[in-house]
Formats: sequence, structure tokens, C-alpha cells
Amino acid sequence: MELDTIAAISTPMGEGAIAIVRLSGPDSIKIADKLFKSIGNKKLSEVATHTIHYGHIMDPATNEVVEEVMVSLMRGPKTFTKEDVVEINCHGGLASVNRLLQLTTSHGARIAEPGEFTKRAFLNGRIDLSQAEAVMDLIRAKTDRAMNVALGQMEGRLSKLIKHLRQEILETLAQVEVNIDYPEYDDVEEMTQQVMLEKSKYIKTEIEKLLQTSQQGKILREGLATVIVGRPNVGKSSLLNSLVQENKAIVTDIPGTTRDVIEEYVNVRGVPLRLLDTAGIRETEDIVERIGVEKSRKVLREADLILLVLNYADDLTEEDKNIFKATEGMDFIVIVNKTDLPQKIDLEKVKELAGNRKVITTSLVEENGVDQLEEAISSLFFEGAIEASDMTYVSNSRHISLLNQALNAISDAIVGAETGTPIDIVQIDLTRTWEILGEIIGESVHESLINQLFSQFCLGK
Repeated sequence: MELDTIAAISTPMGEGAIAIVRLSGPDSIKIADKLFKSIGNKKLSEVATHTIHYGHIMDPATNEVVEEVMVSLMRGPKTFTKEDVVEINCHGGLASVNRLLQLTTSHGARIAEPGEFTKRAFLNGRIDLSQAEAVMDLIRAKTDRAMNVALGQMEGRLSKLIKHLRQEILETLAQVEVNIDYPEYDDVEEMTQQVMLEKSKYIKTEIEKLLQTSQQGKILREGLATVIVGRPNVGKSSLLNSLVQENKAIVTDIPGTTRDVIEEYVNVRGVPLRLLDTAGIRETEDIVERIGVEKSRKVLREADLILLVLNYADDLTEEDKNIFKATEGMDFIVIVNKTDLPQKIDLEKVKELAGNRKVITTSLVEENGVDQLEEAISSLFFEGAIEASDMTYVSNSRHISLLNQALNAISDAIVGAETGTPIDIVQIDLTRTWEILGEIIGESVHESLINQLFSQFCLGK
């Protein structure tokens, strides 16, 4: 079925130097020809593909000049959507770009749904589903490492691996069928079980390798939920401001200044942190502060990493020790702040409470120790890891869930082959693994899921 022609603004709304209105579909060039008047009056339908042309957008109803533009013409199938695509580059103003979009829709185009251009690239076979999802990851990437992961997925690194595993399963299933249908040896059943077992173990190992990257990949994609905790007035807000390099949080000597959770994204040496500054955890009679403390306890339980801040100029208190207890079993770094003041804290006791976690001393007023903290965060996350450019990371929650399902299915196949379960039963688990892996790249997926995934995209992409 031939799709209709869609149009959308493909640049952020607001004032800017340039805005782009994109059309894709069978009538893209025809619609653009109705509106565009080039210097020399040459029709877009007559020019070569992948060329750009200067001229004006005219309103056919009034013959009025609407905009001065540059129009890019790209004929399918060598386009992002594999359809004819026209991109109209105009001045970046709300009035002009909206007027231009209205003209395209009044002459035959339809306003595109969120992500519909990428959806068409998928439906037309230019990219698979995992590559389509990587487009949005690339747009949302907050660090170079996250961008490299998205680029690798867009180039088909994950797709190639998944397709390879599916082909291995398919060949194994075919070989099993041949052995069953044309038994040349008495021990054919034993041979068939052995073939399935060896191949299933190989598939399982490859899936496990992918899942080993999933924690880091997901954090690169979504950010490491990092919570700054500590008693009031130990320097939590100062730490947030130092990492963000901007005064986002109010800093005073008055305990309880921070009443709510403050959230900021920051790039720490390639690690995207979703940084949460919390209200100081302590017992309080102040109703508003108490609500903030309860919120702090809640985000603490959901954190990937905790930055536990202590005061160098105070003795360890019961509140400090209680915070250590609350973070037991979690990843945290201890920051002993205010080293510009006379020491009162027992650092040996702090190290004892921290166990094998890192303890960093800082003076945020004098900007000392922040580099060591950033290095500690980076090494905690990437220590022993291969660079993102050297391996296939799995970063998408949907992919991780499907890989776990595939791992369970292939594990069942291995148990069946090892315990002498009839071959046709083992085949079911192997086939199920093949189907689940297919859902990652969109080979076997429901239309409702496709619609849901692309609805999360931005307009014009």
C-alpha cells in the first residue's frame, strides 16, 4: 500500500537563523512545485536529485511572496524514508515557518505524526526497529559516549549481531529437521541432541555477553541516577553547583535551606549523571522540611549512585551513621567536605564505615577535590570496561527485557537437550528464542508496539 505525503517542521520551535519544513511521500515534489518559484522558473520535477535550489515560496491563492528559501530535493529510494523527500529551508521564525507548513498541508500534504519519518524508514525497509530506536537515542544523547553507543546502533552493530544469532538458530533447526527426516545412522537422535546442545550453549553465551553491557548501556542512555545525601549544611548544594558549574541550588549557612529535590543533568568525564540534590536528612519539626526529608529517603532508595557528604569540621553524628546504614549494599562515594576548616571528624572511622568505598576530601569553597571526585565517579562506572566504540552496548530497556526472555528460552532448550527431552520439545524453546530475538529488530512485532514506540519520537523526525 502506497503511503500518503506527510509534512512537519523538523527544527525546534522558536526564533532561529534557519527552520526546515520537511515533506516525504509520493506527492512531495508535486506539492513543492505548487509553492516554489526558483530563479529561472525551473520546476523541481525537472531537476536532478540531491540538489538544492534558491527561490521563493509563493501563495498560489494570492500570488504573494511568502518566504525566501533554499529547497533540497531528494528522490527515493536514496533518502532517509526511501520516498521522495523535499526539505524547505526558510528563516527561523514562528510566523514564517507555520505559514509555510500550512501551505504544504493546504496543497495535499498531511501533518506528520511524532516519529513518522523514522517510522516510514522502518516500514520501507531502510532500517530495522533497533536502528529506528537508536535515532531517538542519538537525539537525546547527553555525552560523547552515549552518542557513540547510539551511532553504533544506528549503523546496525546490534542488528548484525542479532541477525547472526537468529541465522545460527535457523540453521540448527534446519539441520535437526534433516537429521530427523533422513536418518542415515542409528545414533541420529544422539547426534541431533549434541548439535542442538552445542549451538544452544553458543547462543546463550552471546546473549549473556550482550546483557553484561546492559547496565552501562542503559546508564549511558538514561543517565546515572545520582543522589547527593547528608545532614543539613554539609555542602550538598555546593557540590551540586560545583558539578553543574552553575548556581542551581541556594547555598546558605542555615540548616534546612534545601526543602525539595533538585534535579540536574551533568556530564562527568563521559558519564551522564542525573544529579539529585536532596533536603538534609535529619529529624525536624518543620512540616515543609519534613516532607523534603521524606522525599530524600525515597530517592535514596531508587538511586544508582550515592554521593554521601560529611562535614570535615564536625564530629561524626548519629545522623551521619544512620545515613551510612541507609546506604548499606548500595554504590556510594563518601565526600568529606569543608577541609578549609579545622578538622574535627575522625577520618579513620569514616573509612571504616565506608568499607571498600572511596573516600574523597574536598573544599568546595576553594574548589579543591572536585577533580578527584569526578575521577572516582568515572572509574567506578567504567573501570575495566571496554570503550563504547569497541563493543556493542545494549542500552534500550525493551531490548534488555527481550534479551532476558531469550536467555530464559535458550536456557530451557539447554536443560531439555541435557536431560534427554524429546527433540521436538527442545525445538519449541529454540524457535521461541529465534522469535524473541526477532522482536528486537522488528522481524516479529505487533503493529500496536510499533505505533507506541514511534509515538515517543519528536515531531518532524
